[in-house]
Parts: sequence; C-alpha cells; structure tokens
Amino acid sequence: MAECNHDCSACGESCGERTEEFDFRAKANPNSNVKKVIAVMSGKGGVGKSLVTASLAAACQKLGRKAAVLDADITGPSIPKVFGVHDRAMGDENGIYPVTTRTGIKLMSLNLLVEDESDPVVWRGSLIAGSVKQFWTDVQWGDVDYMFVDMPPGTGDVPLTVYQSLPVDGIIIVTSPQDLVSMIVEKSVKMAEMMTIPILGLVENYSYFQCPDCGSRHAIFGESHIDDVAARHYLPVLARLPIDPALAAACDAGELESFSPNYLEDVAKGL
Repeated sequence: MAECNHDCSACGESCGERTEEFDFRAKANPNSNVKKVIAVMSGKGGVGKSLVTASLAAACQKLGRKAAVLDADITGPSIPKVFGVHDRAMGDENGIYPVTTRTGIKLMSLNLLVEDESDPVVWRGSLIAGSVKQFWTDVQWGDVDYMFVDMPPGTGDVPLTVYQSLPVDGIIIVTSPQDLVSMIVEKSVKMAEMMTIPILGLVENYSYFQCPDCGSRHAIFGESHIDDVAARHYLPVLARLPIDPALAAACDAGELESFSPNYLEDVAKGL
C-alpha cells in the first residue's frame, strides 16, 4: 500500500485517509444564474417527456418566473419545434447565447446549432454526453428561476452526465398507462434513488381520451398502473394528461406556448 502524501486530489476513492468529498459538478458559465434545475426523464422513448418539459416551462413563464429549457436529447431534439423556434444560436468570446421564445423562455438545443435541423447526429455516447455538459458550461443563460432539462430515454450516458455534472434539484418521471412502460419507469426511479436526487413525482401521459360529444373518458392505452408504481416508491402522482389532438396540433405548429389549457399549470405552481 502506497504511503499517504495527504494530497487527496491525486488519491483514489478507496484511500482510508481520504475525507474530502469530490464534487463532479461542472461550473456553470460565469454569465449564468440558474436557481433551480429540474430534469424530466423516463426509461422509454415516446411517452411525452418533451411535451411535459415544454409545458412546465411555458406554465412557469406564464406565472412570472424566468424559465429555460436545456434540450439534452441530442440525437432526437424536439424542443425548438414545439416552440416554433428555428433561429441559430449565436455566441461571443464569453460563450453561446440561448435562443428566446415568443414569451421569453430561453432554449438551448443541438438543433439551434446545426446548419440543417433535419441532419442526423451520428455521434458516440461520450461525445453526446460532452455536448450536454457544454450546454451547461458554455451557454450564457443569464438569470433563470427554473431550468428544465429534457432528457433522452433510458438510463445511460446522458442521464448519468446530467445527474453528476449539473446541480439537479429534482426529477419528474413521465410514464404512460401500458404495463411495460410502468416496468421501465421503475428503472428510472431506481436510478434517481442511486444518484440520491429527489423525485418530485410522476406524470402520466396518454392517460385517457375524453369524448367531445358525451364527455365520457376512455382508456385508449389500457388501464393505468401509475398509482401502483407511485405507492411502491412513496411518490406523488403530479398529473394525468389526456390524449388531446388539439395539443398535438399545437406542438406540430410550434404554438405550445399559446395553447390553453396548460394541463401542467398546477404542477408548475407547486414547484
């Protein structure tokens, strides 16, 4: 066993003499003042993480809070589209400036940096994770009350990078009614617990369809399992979102900010 030189910065974590905790978190850009960071994740794609992220940001902005979205889904960025943003992000010697939506929400996404937003991103995991980290360190976010991080599906490189590198205050997990998705959500819950980051609650998307003629609700994707998952992990169910064709159309048209009602307004009030 090597003799201890009391230099903990060069010491392995197994050293019995080591008492100083190493902080993996990256420093934000000097021109950033982000008060709260909330990650929106799920173990599976296609459940509506981007919708939930964008809706929460829009609700916070409407409530008078300064909101921002960091689009960590590098290979499938959709945040700019739902806000109708197609401008290129610019920068100077101090870093990159986020692009601002019509109501003032600050955005950073890879689609705001590439020449053609339809070009695929064919990168390995380490490069993707590094880009997400740079969205935190190199972007001049300014004053932000709530930053929402739109995560890619799964529990791989990017979620690990976000949880270790950013000062994440809490996680919102998105699910849908299918039993398979509920099982995958358990993986997200357990990852958050492993990283010792608080889970703020669960949001179920595609929960029901309400008939516009008779008002009755129909479980198109099957009966919900969210209460069972929430009970097993002592988590609150924050919202159950309906299947709303008008909302889908608003997202496709880039008009999410002006869509009413915002089904997550009450959730935003409680953050």
